[in-house]
Amino acid sequence: MKGGKSKTETRSSKLSVAKKPAKAAGRSKAAAKDPNKPKRPASAFFVFMEDFRQTYKKDHPNNKSVAAVGKAGGEKWKSLSDSEKAPFVAKADKRKVEYEKTMKAYNKKLEEGPKEDEEESDKSVSEVNDEDDADDGSDEEEDDD
Repeated sequence: MKGGKSKTETRSSKLSVAKKPAKAAGRSKAAAKDPNKPKRPASAFFVFMEDFRQTYKKDHPNNKSVAAVGKAGGEKWKSLSDSEKAPFVAKADKRKVEYEKTMKAYNKKLEEGPKEDEEESDKSVSEVNDEDDADDGSDEEEDDD
């Protein structure tokens, strides 16, 4: 051996690969999603698919495959001319305008911050409901017999 590694040394070094811990796909530092945030509007294609799914199910009542519906819808969408797509594009644009309005209102609320009335308590929902049951104003007594 003239300064080279033996076969066993090279095999073992190849087998022991140092792996780095896997990272979340760019979301490790992202904040939790806000359930009150408005959903993004559907594109023209998805507006088209809403109608297409209904007609496809009527024509093919025994079909249970989501993939088949999507594939047929995609092919139909590609075959449509721009003039045939126009009503779906118009609906999508209308939804986009509404979304932008709601997002402006949503962002305005975020900038103002939470109101004092909306503070969350440390009690769970069940604890709050238990208190409501106890303070319901009825004079009934519970029998523990």
